[in-house]
Amino acid sequence: MYLPPQFNQSSDPALACELMRAHPFASLISNDDDGLPFVTHLPLHLEVRADDALVLLGHCARPNPHWKYLAARPQAVATFLGPHAYMSPSVYPDLARVPTWSYLAVHCHVEASPIEGDADKDRLLKCLIGDHEPAYAQQWRDLGEAFAHKMMMGIAAFELRVTRLECKVKLNQHRKESHAAMHAQYAHGTPDERALAGWMERLGMVGAPTEGQE
Repeated sequence: MYLPPQFNQSSDPALACELMRAHPFASLISNDDDGLPFVTHLPLHLEVRADDALVLLGHCARPNPHWKYLAARPQAVATFLGPHAYMSPSVYPDLARVPTWSYLAVHCHVEASPIEGDADKDRLLKCLIGDHEPAYAQQWRDLGEAFAHKMMMGIAAFELRVTRLECKVKLNQHRKESHAAMHAQYAHGTPDERALAGWMERLGMVGAPTEGQE
């Protein structure tokens, strides 16, 4: 992606991992057999392996041809979009400004490999259950091996090893004169806007709110 230096946070993998875990619904992008981009929207589970390698685990429905494309051309990109919102030019002290959009995003260049066998697929599914509804784990176990096997036959699972990580935090960092007004607008806005205000605080762009001002 286009990554100007003032928005580039790629050197901070911990920040990127936090974003991916907080916003795990990703877009997996690779090429189909005609050479055109093919996109699947899906939740991905992030693992940090012992060697600090980042690995994403996911699956798609078997009728979805994406797993076949990944098998033929394993290189792909998985993108994650964090909080985002419109930014009004009214945050600037001068009028010669235009609107823009604030956002946080992570792009992972990945190498795909299939996950085969019920045991490994079951582990993947339990990771996703643990991410999103841990209480469902018991219900999944109680459904029985025959039912679980049938369900797992209907998916194509894969591991995506991250080979390059790009993290973009576009919060007007280079326009310090706008930070206070920008934060004030976002701090009392939509959930995404409030999340952006929180990120501004975390990155030291403004002071953290005092008690009673959250």
